[in-house]
Amino acid sequence: QVQLVESGGGVVQPGGSLRLSCAASGIFFNNYVMGWYRQAPGETRELVASITSGGIAYYADSVKGRFTISRDNAESTVSMQMNFLKHEDTAVYYCWASSTVSHAWGQGTQVIVSS
Repeated sequence: QVQLVESGGGVVQPGGSLRLSCAASGIFFNNYVMGWYRQAPGETRELVASITSGGIAYYADSVKGRFTISRDNAESTVSMQMNFLKHEDTAVYYCWASSTVSHAWGQGTQVIVSS
């Protein structure tokens, strides 16, 4: 059974930083592209960043230069360092795992950027 467990959300002031982490189990981690989606209230879920097992990363334009995604294939974890956070980064962030045959989501972790 696939499990993705996120941690690291919280409340931060604009300009601050947070680090999200996701621990995966029940999958052969190296076969999966890992990533983070987010969903703000009233908005559709959007891809924020993703990373292949080889370390090739993709970032949405809105977070380029501020967020950094990384993964540890030995530990089956994926993390995302979020710097210079803005009000518009407020959302529920979901860990995501995708292969050619399946995909899975975590339960989500709330990030609130507020002064």
